[in-house]
Amino acid sequence: MVSRRTFLALAAGTVAAPRLAAAQQATQRVALYANVGADLTHFDVDVAGAELVKRATVALPAAVQYAWPHASKRYLYVASSSSAPGYAAGGTEHHVTALAIDPKTGALTKHGEPIRLPTRPIHLSTDIPSENILVAFNNPSAVRVYRINKDFTPGEEVKQPGTIDAGIYAHQIRTSLDNKLAVLVTRGNEGTPTKAEDPGALKVFDYKDGVLTNEASIAPNGGKEFGPRHLDFHPNKPWIYVSIETQNKMYTYRIENGRINPEIAYKAETLAEPNNIRARQAAGTVHVHPNGAFFTVPIAPRRPSSSRARRSSKAARTASSSTQLTNRPANRGRSSTPIPTNSTRAPFISTRVGGYSWPSTISRWMSGRGMR
Repeated sequence: MVSRRTFLALAAGTVAAPRLAAAQQATQRVALYANVGADLTHFDVDVAGAELVKRATVALPAAVQYAWPHASKRYLYVASSSSAPGYAAGGTEHHVTALAIDPKTGALTKHGEPIRLPTRPIHLSTDIPSENILVAFNNPSAVRVYRINKDFTPGEEVKQPGTIDAGIYAHQIRTSLDNKLAVLVTRGNEGTPTKAEDPGALKVFDYKDGVLTNEASIAPNGGKEFGPRHLDFHPNKPWIYVSIETQNKMYTYRIENGRINPEIAYKAETLAEPNNIRARQAAGTVHVHPNGAFFTVPIAPRRPSSSRARRSSKAARTASSSTQLTNRPANRGRSSTPIPTNSTRAPFISTRVGGYSWPSTISRWMSGRGMR
């Protein structure tokens, strides 16, 4: 079973198909990249046999934190750090490294030199055309933008015109599908007997050519009992799905007239028994399937974890087989198969919902397990 400390870096990438993690037939070649520490290993995915075949390993400057593909699917940008997760004492080696992806085999090779970062990066992504790399930092909470050079290597930092309020404990940075907004997900921190809760928020910026402006904050109830960890966009509807880590919920927001409506459109529970929590559990990363029919979100307890695939409803694309949407009837979906802890085979999930098959669901699950 994969642990939170064994970071599986990236959703599987299809080489034959035009989109990552979208292979629909066993004849298509699928590459998966996973890491332990600084070693990033390429696996071939045998879709028909539900097996992983280990290939070559590339060593990064420090432990891998996150990875994101270039829009061309020919390059992979990897954030690495020698710092421990959370608020632990900081290391000194923080980088973004570019790796070239062989279009025939999926093999990775170093491409140019890494760039240094000031602190541990917790997440990175590119904007939609992959002209810039956006990096989120959790301690101190921050966001920075770096150019992608014409040779696809990471370049210089983009100077921002003003001060950025990066909230408390940034966890993810994404641009909207029209490339006009950037959203920094800031989780805050749960309260303790000796320390009050730190509020969470979605920090929303106008985005243009690497520049962040006109910041606005979405923070229900002032950010109290609102611990967002991760979001994803529906591929063809104006909907945003946000996993609320500390409250074990999924929220849906709407994009209206180019802005994010701060009102929560729909809510769903991520736990089967939300009023009977026997150990700490936390909603993790959310990934919408490329066809928009469903999304996955892992649940991370302090014991073997599970992942639940949720099918979208016709109206809100947020219902699942075991949750009731606020003021909406539940829709029947199909959960993904739990990964057995004693399995001798490489773990793999295949989920079929509404006639769609997603043979690389495992890659999404693996990617989600990597976020600290």
